Amino acid sequence: MSTDALFENITGAQHIAHEQSDDPHYRVLPHNMEAEQGLLGALLVNNGAFEKIGDLLRSEHFFLPVHQRIFTAINQFVERGQTASPVTLKGYFDQDADLTELGGGRYLAELAGSIVSVINVHDYAQTIHELFMRRQLIDLGEEIVNEAYEHTLDSSAVNTIEKAESNLFSLAENGEKSGGFVSLRDSVLVSIEIAEKAFKTKGHVTGATTGLRDLDKQTGGLHPSDLIILAGRPSMGKTALATNIAYNTARRYAETGGKEGARVGFFSLEMSSDQLATRILADVANISGHAIKQGDIKQEDFQNFVKASQTLSQVPLHIDDTPALSIGAVRTRARRLKRQHGLDFLVIDYLQLLRGSGSRQSESNRVQEVSEITRGLKAIAKELNIPVLALSQLSRMVEQREDKRPMLSDLRESGSIEQDADVVMFVYREEYYLHRAEPEVGTDKYMQWQERCERALNVGECIIAKARHGPIGTVRMHFNGHVTRFSDLDEIHDSHSF
Repeated sequence: MSTDALFENITGAQHIAHEQSDDPHYRVLPHNMEAEQGLLGALLVNNGAFEKIGDLLRSEHFFLPVHQRIFTAINQFVERGQTASPVTLKGYFDQDADLTELGGGRYLAELAGSIVSVINVHDYAQTIHELFMRRQLIDLGEEIVNEAYEHTLDSSAVNTIEKAESNLFSLAENGEKSGGFVSLRDSVLVSIEIAEKAFKTKGHVTGATTGLRDLDKQTGGLHPSDLIILAGRPSMGKTALATNIAYNTARRYAETGGKEGARVGFFSLEMSSDQLATRILADVANISGHAIKQGDIKQEDFQNFVKASQTLSQVPLHIDDTPALSIGAVRTRARRLKRQHGLDFLVIDYLQLLRGSGSRQSESNRVQEVSEITRGLKAIAKELNIPVLALSQLSRMVEQREDKRPMLSDLRESGSIEQDADVVMFVYREEYYLHRAEPEVGTDKYMQWQERCERALNVGECIIAKARHGPIGTVRMHFNGHVTRFSDLDEIHDSHSF
């Protein structure tokens, strides 16, 4: 039987489809039968060609179901180290109804026999994948339309838009088939470029600066694709330190025209954007945040406000204060920010206020939800190639110990957080606990307490308990609670103290 005879059923169906497509109310999904036949024939002739397209195509990328099954069979044979040919596959398809309509097992022989060369196998694969992506876009469009028509209490129009954006980005990611092995030579060249950049950068950091010299020295800055967890008990200064880091690196970006620092996205799930902006304004204007809220400010302070606002207007720091966001919504909005304004660093305040994709019904479900959230944050860091700083609460077990310096085991739902994080840092201020443990005046304990209070005055610690790419240790910083500012400990703070 000739090739034309065996392909008659398929090509006849295609002609009918083309005729139907002339009807404005009927359109055939995008596909290319000749490309599918050519690719399968090439693979049957030369199994080695599978190495060129194995990471690009999957069986569901084919339009015709029988072609999907043939590709799956070839794939399985190749993975087992067996030869996939019309002869070896014939027994598996003798009883296949779809293949019987095309001529039975002889269809496989004709697929192989019609191939002159396998040189075009990669082009065929790209064509098949491109048409699959178009079919997926059509399906996605129909899904969006159907959801837009539905009115439910659980799904708003904004949720539908965010879901559509997420699905579109996922589809685009599936379409990007970059990756694979990189030679040591190329990797070394990248490492040298990073070292050169660090040499030329102020402070010699390889990542974006935190604005804190000692912290940069310990961590090397904020590195792309890293998930950084910043944890602490309430009132330790988690948000203050995260805000300082976010503002410092965004300001550095503005000062250097993008050569250093980072464009920052800040998800503030606990504080409103104006509260966060007030903190930053208090820091930059060097005016107590409490005084700003109470209106207890002087006339000359407004000059500082004007100068501060001029500085802040140039800083690429974007705040989203939407409460109870899902990890999917965070991913969608981060991608959108990167596309519209650029994004080099993401801050989440704080992790436990995010939602997963499921509902919270039990403690075990909550642990699974936190695992999903931390995996999602790490995925965002890798997908967008940016550092992600996520704040986290600590368990109350800290308060029951005499030494209240936090440890990795104090992380709430610590298993997944500790596992997924590249860096885990704790904020600790001994001064906070000392003020709440004042002994009786006149005793020896009181004298010792006073000495400890003097040493701990305005001192905060950043304890680096895990660092996948560097050393662990403790960085001591100066903390000014009036303007919620962390800074290098040896700076002169007389003008900043109250």
